[in-house]
Amino acid sequence: MYRFIDFNDEKIDSLLVMELSDLAKTLVKDSEYEVELRVHSYLDTADKKIYASHFWNHRSEIYMISGMKSDVYLRALGNYYFTDQKVVHKFIDWSQSTKLPRFAKQLFALAEDLRLEEICKRKRPGMRREFTNRRKVYLGFFQNQWKVNMERSLFTDVLFNLAYLVWNAQTPLFEIPGIHADINPVLSPYRKKLEYLFDARSTNDVAKNCMQIVTLLEDFVKRDLLNDYFHLHNSETQDQHINYRDLLRKDKLINDDQSEEKAAGDEEFFKEEMKTWHRETSEPGKNFLQFDLDQGTQTDIFTNEAREGEAGDQALAIVKGKAGKSQYKDYSDMEDLGRKNDGGDPVHAPYGLENRYAEAIFLSPSLPKNEEISQYQLYKESMTLYQKKLKRTIDMTLEHKKQLPRTRLQIGRLNKNVIDFFTDDQKRLFYKKTEKSTKIDAVFSLLVDCSASMQDKMEETKKGITLFHEALKSVRVPHEITGFWEDANDATQERQPNYFFQPITFSNSLKRKTGPEIMQLKAEEDNRDGFAIRVMTERLLSRGEKQKFLIVFSDGEPAAFGYDQNGIIDTHMAVIDARKRGIEVINIYLSVNGVGDEQRKVFQNIYGAYSLISPSIETLPELLFPLLKKLLLKSLNE
Repeated sequence: MYRFIDFNDEKIDSLLVMELSDLAKTLVKDSEYEVELRVHSYLDTADKKIYASHFWNHRSEIYMISGMKSDVYLRALGNYYFTDQKVVHKFIDWSQSTKLPRFAKQLFALAEDLRLEEICKRKRPGMRREFTNRRKVYLGFFQNQWKVNMERSLFTDVLFNLAYLVWNAQTPLFEIPGIHADINPVLSPYRKKLEYLFDARSTNDVAKNCMQIVTLLEDFVKRDLLNDYFHLHNSETQDQHINYRDLLRKDKLINDDQSEEKAAGDEEFFKEEMKTWHRETSEPGKNFLQFDLDQGTQTDIFTNEAREGEAGDQALAIVKGKAGKSQYKDYSDMEDLGRKNDGGDPVHAPYGLENRYAEAIFLSPSLPKNEEISQYQLYKESMTLYQKKLKRTIDMTLEHKKQLPRTRLQIGRLNKNVIDFFTDDQKRLFYKKTEKSTKIDAVFSLLVDCSASMQDKMEETKKGITLFHEALKSVRVPHEITGFWEDANDATQERQPNYFFQPITFSNSLKRKTGPEIMQLKAEEDNRDGFAIRVMTERLLSRGEKQKFLIVFSDGEPAAFGYDQNGIIDTHMAVIDARKRGIEVINIYLSVNGVGDEQRKVFQNIYGAYSLISPSIETLPELLFPLLKKLLLKSLNE
């Protein structure tokens, strides 16, 4: 690594996460489920997410993969099919009334996982290896935690560690050492109740035994569990569809006085209509307008009427909204009020869910200044040798591609030399004319990362871009150059403006005077790589050339608003999608001080074998020259 300090810089193996997602979809039989990494592993049926734990990171590859797969097995096959969520919900409510709520919930989560593990191994014997590795790692972990917590006098944590050691003891003669004089009397009954959990056949059995254990320990321990080992997720309330009447007020007003003034029947009422659709709510949102009415005076005015508002009055307003065609005043289906989008309503995300709020904004270059023209000429002259070598190689290849005159044929044009008619046994007196030279049927798009981290690399990068432009222009291959970045200051949860600055476009790429506009590229802000690749893929697909190449210049993994963890996976999916549609995507990683193994692995996860790493920014032209040569020759041979 070449960083001075590296805080919380977890790198995601995008290929592994995609493999885990496919595994989860297969087990739950639902293509909408996805796998993400979090501190603890759990199942979220409301959002259709399965979370694998970061606990398995920084271990050997075998144990890391086995651990994450076992997390998916437990959630997608175990919790999804064999855990009673109603019992979980009741247990969580009960735990809040105890002195040890954290201990209770984590003990339940651990006991339920061990019960589900046996079910998974019985249903799918092929899962045994992953669970064996899982237990081996956890056994070593809790043995170490036992020692650490004993030294720190965290006796509740010690008891929790003991639970795992008892449930996974390798010998029936496993003895519990003394913990503390106040706790030692409860160790024997505690162990017996732990052993009862071996006979648990349902989530309800697990809950009952855990309740008994917590009740037993409440009088012997003084404080709750300190560390977080497991997470018990309550999906019961999130899975319920909210009913209209659930949103109505049920608690009483603070005051309960009656109005002395009676309604005379001639009161003036005001009615105001609130539209269910307008420009600001044309897209799905997560908020609804709500006011809490805590106090007021009761009157005898009918509740289905309205009255003029008074100072201090508040109200509860619920608006039904949905992206799409409005039904205006059709309120027949009142039960749908407050309904969450559970997947039945399609989300418009042509560039992927991670980019559904990303907006593409294309920028054109300004007229080049004199200093930009002079700088470009300097770069162009320094690249002349590479450009001429490439052009000569392509010209020679085109010359060889010319079809030589074919003679001594049985059909075609008659040869003027008819001597062969008298001298050869086989009368071959015809020939065909030379065919025209083959042209390069290819198009290139160069995508340049213009994030802030490119500040110290942009000038050398422009030299490589100059070679790219001049070389392709000399052999008459259409191309475009695009710098991309996201505006971090204007990015919000519902709008992320992404800018695409194009100094060279397909329409002007072969014009003689184009090029100085490249000098206007500069480092900007964030980079949403997956979105940029998808946008460029659309542009390349509109071209008629047979061979299409997309080359991505970047100096780090994607980083944008809400794009931290899923950015690598989204970019990888964008690359796969482009390749499936016939576009060859190649990445060139730009570095100043070299490349660490971890960084190298990230780019290989995103781009596979088609990721080239420039050991230093100065060597970029030397790296780009053979790449262009290889791709152009490939186009000629197709």
